[in-house]
Amino acid sequence: MIWEQLAGNLTQGLILGGVYGMATMGLSLIFGVLRVVNVGHGPFIMVGAFITLWIFTTLKLSPVIAIPVAFIMGMALGFIFFYSAMRRLIKAPELATLLATFSIGVLLEETAKLIFGSDFQGYNWVVGKIILPVTVLPMSKLYALIGSVVIAIFLYVWFNKTRAGTAVRSVVEDSEGARVCGINVGWVYAFSFAIGIGLTVASGVLLTMFIPVGINPYMGGGYTLKAFVIAVLGGLTSPYGAFFGGLIFGLIENGSYTLFALMPGVEPFALTRFLSFFILLLILLIKPTGLLGGK
Repeated sequence: MIWEQLAGNLTQGLILGGVYGMATMGLSLIFGVLRVVNVGHGPFIMVGAFITLWIFTTLKLSPVIAIPVAFIMGMALGFIFFYSAMRRLIKAPELATLLATFSIGVLLEETAKLIFGSDFQGYNWVVGKIILPVTVLPMSKLYALIGSVVIAIFLYVWFNKTRAGTAVRSVVEDSEGARVCGINVGWVYAFSFAIGIGLTVASGVLLTMFIPVGINPYMGGGYTLKAFVIAVLGGLTSPYGAFFGGLIFGLIENGSYTLFALMPGVEPFALTRFLSFFILLLILLIKPTGLLGGK
């Protein structure tokens, strides 16, 4: 019985891990290009969640429609925040960028509270389910995984097969060398920041397709913490590593929850968070570049 429950939770964890990975790719992209740690990562996920809620409840449209809408709106926010704040902080001390991104996150949270209120909200998107031997899998979760994989593949192709992607990779390798070769490094910074924010906001859509409840202005804090663990797990500068790091994290989170639930007198969800940060500490001590990071 326990093994059946564990297998079911691992299946759910693998799907959720794919969404976690996609939600972390924007964080890794921004750090890889700009060397900026976006501690306001979670509030951008919250923005995507509210876009989904608004499109589903007000416009009566499928959450799938919200994915490109959230990506475009996220890119717009990325350009606005880059040119209004982040552009002046390139090459600035880490504390300055940490405070700037933290402030942006607070601004987003309070703006969302002003518009949508502070109550927990959600929606119910019924599109069928698949009954597996070990678990029941709602189709909405499967769509979230498919969306994550498609976006990850699209990002990979864009990075490796387009001139814009080549320009971004050259700036990551050597920004001064790229500038000498005629690449507009300032534009690459702005474009990369916008794409990173666009991916993060779009991931908010996918996360609500997996967990369509608990949408509120302050929901992003937990996702920020998980994203940092996943980013370090996959190698902080690698968006692809972040995706596979998300898969590993999802398996660990859901698998450990099943095992912790067997222990009397403990709160299994709290222990999964403890385990997450314990893993983060071990990785930083043993392999600071991440399990999937480059040399």
